[in-house]
Amino acid sequence: MTELTGRHVFAITAGAFAVIIGVNFLLAWKAISTFPGLEVGNSYVASQGFDERKSAQEALGWTMQPSFEAGRIKLAFLDAAGLPVQVTELQVLVGRTTEAKDDVWPVFAPMGDVYAADVALGRGKWMVKVTAKAEDGTMFEQRSELFVKG
Repeated sequence: MTELTGRHVFAITAGAFAVIIGVNFLLAWKAISTFPGLEVGNSYVASQGFDERKSAQEALGWTMQPSFEAGRIKLAFLDAAGLPVQVTELQVLVGRTTEAKDDVWPVFAPMGDVYAADVALGRGKWMVKVTAKAEDGTMFEQRSELFVKG
């Protein structure tokens, strides 16, 4: 059996710290490289009209429900009474909440009482971020989760 010397203790300690520092650098690099970016360029400016936009959207009384089936996303916009509504200027971002590499901006078309778009989505949790306008020009924005089974 060999004797535990100062060199052995130093090697053990240096090795442990090297592993800790290496893992920290790896996690920091992964966090930075997968960050999708900023939501808004200047949060102070974006906050200035927030209460007005929120009140106008709440006055609409709309809800939006996304669904996915057989390669097609459907969005159902409903008013306070549960009746379908028509939207204008519909823009939808579909992506993962953790990274931007899978983000897509599908083009939706009216299909009966819903809006639909063909999109190839993998299994798991997706974010659906909708921006639309009511016929009177009121903005409607909602971010929802969509779970794709497979």
